[in-house]
Parts: sequence; structure tokens; C-alpha cells
Amino acid sequence: MPIKRYKPEQIVTMLRQIEVSIANGKTTPQAWFSSAYVTSRGLPSFSLQLRDRKETTSYLKASVATFLFVTRIGAQSSTVETPEANPGRPTVSTPATLTPVGYLQFENGGLYAETSPEFTTLFGINQVTKLTVASRLQLLALSEPLAQASGATGDALSGSRPGEVFAGFQAVVLPGEGHKPTVSLSYIRRLYASHAPEIDIGTFRNSASILLSDDLAGFHFDINGIFSEQTKSIIRRGQFGQTLSISHPLGRLTVAGELWHFTQPLPSRNALGNLWAVSYPVRKNLVVDAGFDHGLTSSSTQWEGFAGFTYLLPHRRVGIPRSKINIACDDPQSIIAWYWQRTSAHP
Repeated sequence: MPIKRYKPEQIVTMLRQIEVSIANGKTTPQAWFSSAYVTSRGLPSFSLQLRDRKETTSYLKASVATFLFVTRIGAQSSTVETPEANPGRPTVSTPATLTPVGYLQFENGGLYAETSPEFTTLFGINQVTKLTVASRLQLLALSEPLAQASGATGDALSGSRPGEVFAGFQAVVLPGEGHKPTVSLSYIRRLYASHAPEIDIGTFRNSASILLSDDLAGFHFDINGIFSEQTKSIIRRGQFGQTLSISHPLGRLTVAGELWHFTQPLPSRNALGNLWAVSYPVRKNLVVDAGFDHGLTSSSTQWEGFAGFTYLLPHRRVGIPRSKINIACDDPQSIIAWYWQRTSAHP
């Protein structure tokens, strides 16, 4: 009886069917034994019904190659994990490290502040969106959808209104390796100005920062140097800021303490404050946080309380590589080619 032969394209098609079965919840053996290849050979009950030795040999070769391939797919499917979020909140400091490549990360929170040069009380909702499009480049969008203030002074207005909107990027210039810290540069520009009052740091038209992050003796350090352009009417002044944040895990909690300083070029003063916060990972891609900040100078916002969360979408949005089936097929295609050549050479 002539041996039934399969073209390489037919085998690849069957392998794709098996991959779909695994994706739909079947185990690797279930997907293998329910495949068109096995059933077409008369093996619905796992019983061999082969005609001769040549056919047996050919079948076993294809079976081994296909089963190895399916096992590899199953292993890959079971080990795909959601990456960890990399929160930039709630500290003033921004980490030099980026979020996972191709994933959208949202950092959202609320802030309540009182006793500041521009207001008596302020409640604000803030939102930061991050998207890392390459291993060393991250895009940023920052906004304040709501700012509600009372006792506003100067050009600021009391009441409820949207805050300002910014956009920018962050780029890694020196990736951290071994004992070397990660060093990044960032640039942010204001796209929309608001009459809502600001906390002691104020607002800016353009801002550039140098960021450094490192781990030492079980502690994580984030250090920022910030250079901003502040404006008022036709007046333009440079603002300089420095931040140092130190965090340490306590079980699943992470406790962070921070000391920050910003010049206030328009009133010719300085803002200085101390921040404490705690964060907790509900899941790898979801981190909640809360904390407070106390101003240490008369021109600083005296008290701020805040809470929020960081959420990393579990599905990639950009930079998606070839599908897992295509990646996994690289080696099995060579196995199939080997099987085809061997069976063709020995009819």
C-alpha cells in the first residue's frame, strides 16, 4: 500500500490547529491527539493501525517532530507572564528606568493640599500616561483633569476647572548594569495652560531633567536634577530643583522617604519639603499608594495628602513581535524539512 504523504504546508497547518487548541484551553496531549494528523491516521482511540514498517517509521518521525513542537508551544503559552508595573508616583522623583517596552502604563491619583501661597485649599486629580516604544525611549502625557480650589490669590482662580496638560519623552542614556546606575534624560513641554492655582513648585513652559536610579544595600535610590522655564506675562525665569527619594521593601509593602528642593524664581524664594509614602502591589501590574508631604519653608505648601494607583495594561500596544506560532516554528520547520527529505529519499 502506498504511503500517504503530507506536504510541509499541510503539516504546518496542522501544527497551527494544535496551537489554537492549546490557546482554547486544551492540554498539550489533548491538542495533539485531537489534531487532524492523528485522526487522519486512524488513531481516535490512541491505537496504532499502521500497514507496514515503512509507514510506521514515517509516522513516528512526523509524530515525534510534531509532538516536540506542540510541547514547546505549550511551554511558551504557560510561561507568558504580565510584566511588572514601574510606578513613577507618588514621589516627586521620577525613576530613570522605563516601563516595559510596548505596554501602556497609567498613573492616576488624587491630591488634597492646604495652606499655600496661591490657595487655601486645593483638591486635584492627576493622570500620567507612559508608553515605552523602544528599549531606551518612553513617551509621556501628563494632565490634571480636575482642580478645585478655594482662597486663590494672584492670577489664579478659585472654583473647579481643568488643570494643565503636558507631553514629553524620557530617554535612557546609560542603562544600569551590575553596580552601574541607570541614567536618563527627559524633556516635557506644556500644551495647555490653566488658571487653576498651583502648589509651591509652580508650573513651567519647558522642563528638562537628568534622572539617576540605583540599588544599594537593599535600598532603592532615585535622584533627579530639574531645570525648568517659568513664565509670567513677558517675564521668563529659570527654576532649578533637586530631589532624593529612598525606598525599601517591608514584606510586600514598599516605604519611601523623600527630600526635595525647588527654587521659586518669580517670588525669589525657595520651596523645601519632606515626603513619606507607602505602596502595595495588588498584582504585578497594579500598585496602589498613599502618603503625605510637609513643606519646610513659609513659601512651601504646608500639607499635602495623596493616594492613587499605577496600572500597566497586560497587553502590548506597540512593538509586537511575530506571533508565538511563527517564532516557535523556526526550529520545527527544520524538523519538518528533515522529515520530508528522509521520507522522500526512502519511498
